[in-house]
Amino acid sequence: MILNNTFQKILIATDGSKYSQNAVLQGMELAKLMGAKVYALYVFNKNAYVPPVLETPIHLGSNWNVTEEMLHKEGDNAIQYAKKVAKDKEIDYEGVVVEGDPASAILEFAEQYKADIIIMGTLGKGGLERFLLGSVTDKVVRHSKVPVLVVKKQKQN
Repeated sequence: MILNNTFQKILIATDGSKYSQNAVLQGMELAKLMGAKVYALYVFNKNAYVPPVLETPIHLGSNWNVTEEMLHKEGDNAIQYAKKVAKDKEIDYEGVVVEGDPASAILEFAEQYKADIIIMGTLGKGGLERFLLGSVTDKVVRHSKVPVLVVKKQKQN
């Protein structure tokens, strides 16, 4: 059963967390009902892992390369999870990993690809950054030109 074509292009922003995996599942269900194409987007932000500037320089060695590799792997895993769900549900799918500020990259991607809706989870990664700067989800909700569906954490029984 396919409903009307209100949402033909769905952007699912994922950070690979269990909360965003829930958003992937919900977004794919909506895509199946709408007969829509899904874009799954993972944004890695290298700046979130840059140490503060110190008066005395320190040598970081190869730690940055390890961190960057970890971010790429995490992104690939998040996109592969979405790809598997899309394949299982027979949904037209494209996965993309980009670098940048997560909220800005999500908003730019939505505009560039003319997404009809953005779907994302809450309580993903962010920790202290979320407290100090506000969550990525909050920024996207406030600045998006298209509807944003925020999928909350599932309640545990």
